[in-house]
Amino acid sequence: MIASVSVLVRRWASDVLWLGLLVACLMVQHASASDCPGHPDALGTSRTLVVDPRAHPRIGSMQYAETLPLEDHEVVLTFDDGPLPRYSNKVLEILAAQCVKATFFLVGQQAQANPEGVRKVRDAGHTVATHTQNHPTGMRRLPVERVRQELDDGIASVTAALGDGSTPVPFFRIPGLSRADGIEQYAASQGIQIWSADFPADDWRHVSSARVYDLALKRLQANGRGILLLHDIQPRTVVALPLILHQLKVRGYRIVHVVPATADRPATPSEPQQWQLHPASETVAISRWPKIPNFVFAATETLPAPWLSDSYWNDSARLAGPSDRTSRRRRGIPLPQQTPWPRSSQLATIDSDATLPVPAQTIFDIPETARVLLLSAVHPAKPTADDQPATADPVRPILADVGKTTRPIQRNASGGHSAAKHLVPARKPARSVRVAGLKKR
Repeated sequence: MIASVSVLVRRWASDVLWLGLLVACLMVQHASASDCPGHPDALGTSRTLVVDPRAHPRIGSMQYAETLPLEDHEVVLTFDDGPLPRYSNKVLEILAAQCVKATFFLVGQQAQANPEGVRKVRDAGHTVATHTQNHPTGMRRLPVERVRQELDDGIASVTAALGDGSTPVPFFRIPGLSRADGIEQYAASQGIQIWSADFPADDWRHVSSARVYDLALKRLQANGRGILLLHDIQPRTVVALPLILHQLKVRGYRIVHVVPATADRPATPSEPQQWQLHPASETVAISRWPKIPNFVFAATETLPAPWLSDSYWNDSARLAGPSDRTSRRRRGIPLPQQTPWPRSSQLATIDSDATLPVPAQTIFDIPETARVLLLSAVHPAKPTADDQPATADPVRPILADVGKTTRPIQRNASGGHSAAKHLVPARKPARSVRVAGLKKR
């Protein structure tokens, strides 16, 4: 009897211990999502997922059968092609303000040109991964030796930029998701995990920031969870990212930070079915990118009002500076249409606590000089004896010219103003001319 009681007590103590550990883990996760100094309402990072690259060499349901073992409403943020200080630094600031951790797939050439940007990504606690040395878009057509060189040189360049003896994590994304057996086989032989994605936001295309926002949320909603593909070198991404993060929090999504397993950090336990975004019966092998389902966008879906300061949005609107826009025109590259926030007709249906600032009354004022010109165009003033030939008023000569070349507004039979009667040069009356006995007009 005593032995039985002892066994029960030990079991009870074990259960209490495991329950305590579970509660502690949940408390830590909750704290990590809310503990953001200076930003109590931040989205935060809910947990860290540790994966073994050799056990799962290829992930991302856009191209592969497996993806990360995420729970419902969990999202992994990834950024490609950086670092490019002008935009990458803005992305890092936005993520820091929300205490969100992401994975950055850096290009070797960019790392060589901006080593400080690589160190900023590392120092902010993000995962530093690689994206080849030169970002060849048609990588699947390259010979194997060139593929190896691109991977190895990209890793070497990022390692040199880190400057502390550390190396990037063994995560790799193929430029343009241009997969091929040779690329995948070489990466697997080096213990490198290839990342595709579960859904993109098309921010590399010439679309508006509103479109990037819409695609990111619609595709996430369709999947329920997954890896989001973005680019930290695009101005439209910088503008859309704060709104995306805000809506993720509003809609109850959680951010997951992914790191590789090491000898001191074992992989997070998971079941095989967790590595499938959809059930096996629904999984379709995709051999070529891109094949994206056609999403139906609700007509009532609107963007939320911006919740950042006016100074930030003004700065974001100027991201594509004059020199950059001029060079793009010279190269024949179309400029993206930026839409930092919704049009006024959409504001009535916005589901957000944030509101747009009330415009100053002065923006509706008409300058006095413009008012005088307008009134003079409608009712030109007649010269009086008090007018002086020489005057210091710069408006008077202009008014004189306007009076000579315009007609006063005439009223039609119904009492209204006749259309297109003002600002029309007045014609001089025709003179009668007699030529060889004929009267011509």
